[in-house]
Amino acid sequence: MTDRPVPLSILDLAPIVSGGTAADALRNSIDLARRAEAAGYHRHWVAEHHFTPGVASAVPALMIGQVAAATSTIRVGAAAVQTGHRTPISVVEEFGILAALFPGRIDLGLGRSGQLRVEALAEVDAGRVAIPVNGAAPRVVDGLLIPPPFPVAAVFASPRLRRLYDLLQQPGAETPGYRDQVHQILGLLDGSLVTPGGDPVRAVPGEGADVEVWIFGSGPGESARVAGEWGLAFAASYHITPASVLEAVDAYRSAFRPSAHRDAPHVAVSADVVVADDEATARELASPYGLWVRSIRLGEGAMAFPSPAEAAAYRWSAEDRALVADRVDTQFVGTADAVVAGLRTLVAATGADELVVTTITHDHADRVRSHELLARAWLA
Repeated sequence: MTDRPVPLSILDLAPIVSGGTAADALRNSIDLARRAEAAGYHRHWVAEHHFTPGVASAVPALMIGQVAAATSTIRVGAAAVQTGHRTPISVVEEFGILAALFPGRIDLGLGRSGQLRVEALAEVDAGRVAIPVNGAAPRVVDGLLIPPPFPVAAVFASPRLRRLYDLLQQPGAETPGYRDQVHQILGLLDGSLVTPGGDPVRAVPGEGADVEVWIFGSGPGESARVAGEWGLAFAASYHITPASVLEAVDAYRSAFRPSAHRDAPHVAVSADVVVADDEATARELASPYGLWVRSIRLGEGAMAFPSPAEAAAYRWSAEDRALVADRVDTQFVGTADAVVAGLRTLVAATGADELVVTTITHDHADRVRSHELLARAWLA
């Protein structure tokens, strides 16, 4: 790592907490973005999640418009648009409008969620997925904890999710392959897309939009290859799939070809972070995280984020702990100096060009404080 720290950004889920509402969560996200801009954060990215009682960030384009209107310099974007139930033209038109209203500030992140869900369900149906109770031992690579892989496909075994996800698409609709979708989105943005008959396709607004395109990936598969082959920026997830982050960035860099978008590979790596004035307070603020992750991995959708007292009342089984161990063990929690030291290890191990942090606490003031303490220490 150089003496100058890599840019620091935020991934915001607009978390709904126990006793709170979606309206509270959305207003808090706008407030966080204002505070993040003042603190020196480079980007404010919003997630896309559906059927989740604890996440209000369901429509990135709407969120981005509100956040961008409330700020003036910070870049704002999607992390990431779920392409599995969207058409390329709808994505490009939405972000074309945003880019026209907020020029030079909009990021378009593309995720492979729909295709991943179909593949995961096939794995589940074939009986090739099981949730580990006693997993393999974790590794430490260049000082970075790499836990055993969690079979993300197991999440999709939930009958509830199977029924709900069908609502994200029109009956009979078929999602094109991810590579085809990205190709069409890029073609609509640069004006090169044509119909099978050779007619040009014009996205208005959208064509020529000043957006920065990112590919989001959790492993060394298609997302990493697509990002590399088309010379796009790549965001790798340590906070969701820490077991495969090193393989993901290696696959991306190996596949990279210079393009009009990038002349060299560019990687952002995400981390889950809670910072407080002392370690004991940080640990208490982070204590509900495991229970929240458990609700996701049981296919219940992210629950409303519990308070530390609510989390303390839960009685954990060995199966529960195995279910969330990789996420809990790779969360960066503590004082600003301690967390910065851990994040520097993450950046050095992955060679990241940018760092994206996500923080959830029950009280909004604690979340804001965490981000402010981190920025002060990281950017000093």
